[in-house]
Amino acid sequence: MWRALAFLAFLALAAYGAVWIADRPGTVTIVWNGYEIATSLAVALVGVLVAAIIVGLIWAVMRGVINLPEFLVRGSRERRRAKGLSALSRGMVAVGSGDPLAARRHASDAERLLGEQPLTLLLKAQAAQISGDRQAAESAFQRMVDDPETRVLGLRGLFVEARRREDEVAARAYAAEAARLAPSVTWANEAVLEAQCADGDWTGALETVERRGSLGLLDKSVARRQRAVLLTAAAQRREAGEPEAATERALQAVKLAPGLVPAACIAGRLLARRGDLRKAARIVEAAWKANPHPDLAKVYLGLRTGDSVRDRLARAETLAKLSSWNPEARLAVAQAALDAREFGQARDALKPLLADRPTVRTCLLMARIEEAEHGANSGRAREWLARAAHAPRDPLWIADGFASETWAPISPVSGRLDAFEWREPPNTLSGPSELAESDAGEASKGTAIEGPVVLAAAKAPAGAVPPSAGSAGASPASVGATNPVVLPVPGSAQDGPIEDKARRIA
Repeated sequence: MWRALAFLAFLALAAYGAVWIADRPGTVTIVWNGYEIATSLAVALVGVLVAAIIVGLIWAVMRGVINLPEFLVRGSRERRRAKGLSALSRGMVAVGSGDPLAARRHASDAERLLGEQPLTLLLKAQAAQISGDRQAAESAFQRMVDDPETRVLGLRGLFVEARRREDEVAARAYAAEAARLAPSVTWANEAVLEAQCADGDWTGALETVERRGSLGLLDKSVARRQRAVLLTAAAQRREAGEPEAATERALQAVKLAPGLVPAACIAGRLLARRGDLRKAARIVEAAWKANPHPDLAKVYLGLRTGDSVRDRLARAETLAKLSSWNPEARLAVAQAALDAREFGQARDALKPLLADRPTVRTCLLMARIEEAEHGANSGRAREWLARAAHAPRDPLWIADGFASETWAPISPVSGRLDAFEWREPPNTLSGPSELAESDAGEASKGTAIEGPVVLAAAKAPAGAVPPSAGSAGASPASVGATNPVVLPVPGSAQDGPIEDKARRIA
């Protein structure tokens, strides 16, 4: 539209100029080399215009002749580039479809036509990977590393290859270098964090999480949670030898995640140890309101070591009121009432839990109540022991199919941070009655197993730390290869005789 209007305006302006010149005739005289040429102004202007057009045509022809070789070369280059891009595209499709022969052929064509460009090197590396030629793949990735533009991409490929050949030292070095060159690269930061957690370097891992949070790679809530988990892990390590440092880190963790059970337990124990009972109680109560947990109940009931059994019962009732008589609170009240020899109150606390498939802990606690009141060989005690042998399992700390009574900051299977969740194990697990003979065999070998349930867990990667590992360098792969994953019954430390009886009855 605007172009048409502009053309009409230019045409009108030209017509107006022609009319204006026609209304004002004049004469143009040219004297050159003894000749004199006289003509009108209009004819002179037309002659100048024609001469300009002729000169333009001559210049265009001359320029075309001069640039013809370059034009031919450029056309050949464009055709070569088009063929190279087509080979590159077909090679990517072959890689995606898992055709190693076609992938290698197209990768060779792309490299011949396009040269050593990032995409051609990547296609060559991927073609080598699906062909199983690890050496060629690493060679291609190494060539990427030598180019500043593709260095991080090459490091990613070398990292993947190092992981495949289980060379954790090289994989960590590649990830650390990539994180240094490009701090915002997600995979490198995650790999560095995983390595730091596997080594127990909680301070370094905390710095990595803070850096990722400041770069916007983590959601603020996720970053706070991970920082709390790492601070809890640091406090857990220092609780025995450095109580002041452990207290400081546990309090920081509680501030970041008030509902984190392990952090609240550590903070409560350490604060109670130094006499700050009020603050310890507040922290445990806040965590209990968010996540009622038997470890919190144990810490809360034992804040004052000199308390009588009646005082502990009163504390358990306080927890029950705070959580609106959550099942964990009822178990805590029943245990405290049993210790206080208040058998009726203990039964009343457990009564709502007996209506629909009571769990192992509930059945064993009922058995202890009957045994304490009526004797070890009473019929009711034996009945509850028999029910415990087939009762549903109580919640445990579970991460990636690995179950444990104790919390750990990372998964022993995948090395993932904050992987453990307090939840019920699958109901398809076998009960203690099915494992009595195998348990006896384990006991004869010196392994104390009380009411276990064995889970089949995947082989853990090298460098991950299982919850029971005594040192940061322990390898879960070796642990998983020699010992089964055992799900002990919660509270088994106090209930060994009862569980033995449950096994015998079954």
